[in-house]
Amino acid sequence: MGVAGSFPSFAGRPPGPVMDREEADRALARLGAEHEAIETSLLALQDHAGRRLLEGAELTGVTRERWATTEQSITLLWGYFDAYAGALSEAREIRARRRHPNREDLTALTDLLRGEAVTVANPGAVPPPSVAGPARLSERFSLQELVARMNELYARSLDMVVSSDSVWSALPARIDLLAAELHRTRSLAHSVGVRPGEHPAGDDLAEITEELATLRVQVISDPLAFWLPGPGSAAPGGGRPDTSRYDRAARALEDVRREIEAVLAVRQDAEARLVRLRDVLSRADRTLTEARAARGEVLAKIAASEVPAVSGPPTALQERLAAASDHRRYAQWHRLSPLLESLEQEAEDELLRARESLTSVTAPLAVRAELRGRLDAYRAKVARHGLAEDPVLIERYDAARRMLWSAPCDLRVAEQAVLRYQHAVADMLTPRRPDGPQDRRGAGTGMGEEGETR
Repeated sequence: MGVAGSFPSFAGRPPGPVMDREEADRALARLGAEHEAIETSLLALQDHAGRRLLEGAELTGVTRERWATTEQSITLLWGYFDAYAGALSEAREIRARRRHPNREDLTALTDLLRGEAVTVANPGAVPPPSVAGPARLSERFSLQELVARMNELYARSLDMVVSSDSVWSALPARIDLLAAELHRTRSLAHSVGVRPGEHPAGDDLAEITEELATLRVQVISDPLAFWLPGPGSAAPGGGRPDTSRYDRAARALEDVRREIEAVLAVRQDAEARLVRLRDVLSRADRTLTEARAARGEVLAKIAASEVPAVSGPPTALQERLAAASDHRRYAQWHRLSPLLESLEQEAEDELLRARESLTSVTAPLAVRAELRGRLDAYRAKVARHGLAEDPVLIERYDAARRMLWSAPCDLRVAEQAVLRYQHAVADMLTPRRPDGPQDRRGAGTGMGEEGETR
């Protein structure tokens, strides 16, 4: 569909001295080549697919206005071309009279080829003032001026035709492909229960469907409304189609498609996810049961200790889990998808809360166990050093043991008893100075080896 950008420029000179035979022959040869080039360009424009589409389309908007002007310009172009061809035919007839033209013939040829000897009748078309000026019954041109006028009209006409054709070549086919993808996505959405009024993605699909239908109608009837001229480009058709609305629809469809795929993924692994959810909630429930039992034990065995309350089982989550099972049973995948996502996070949070509750409740028992372990460790240390029968150590050990193995156990008092036993052990294991009082710096120290007899 390529069409030449402009006609060749007229190569003659302004009227002046009468041309000789050789000058006239060279001018006629150039005119003949120019005539063929102009005719080729006009015929290519006449056969351009974009022009044929414009002729048959029901146009609206800016395209309708510009096509009306372009049709007038094309009509005027053919009128100019006919006048140009007539002048060339007349010049050829004059030259063909004699092998050696006389001065009268050369004067006539000079006037035709260089002067304003071409009269063009206005066929009734009114071109834009910037192109052809105000309408007149007839105009006179030199051949050079006539070619310049045709170049302007041709460039404007070609620009309009090529721009429209570029939009029609680019957008409708892409819109149709996107509409086909939309149809597939809509069918898939319906299969998983995503419908307008029932799911946001279904509403989005309805909006995209309406937008694509509207966009296609507008592109077909008013292609120039979707044309962005290139900055500073003088070539006909310089620019590109405006695909912004199409691009937005394509992105919106891609977002919906991903959401539908997520719903499909839910349909495929819903049962496994529901099983995992039941397991997590079951572990949370068992942990809370253990925490409640531990709290009762702590309250019975530990005195003067703050024991936090333990909440009941997560009944709200169980109810929502049952609703999720119903959604799966009735293939309501669009409802199951968001519910599963929230349930999975909340179930993990519930299990973590139950574990933290158990840890908090059993903290006093852990403290008691640590004190018992520390007491037994010091007793074993005393035995290794042969002090197991020391009455002071026996008395303090028995006092600490009675407190730790009695119920309820006062942890604060028991800890002080363990510390007293620990200090006594350290005091016994601290070496004495031969020339001074007993060194009691070991009292209150831990189980470090520096306190042992070396």
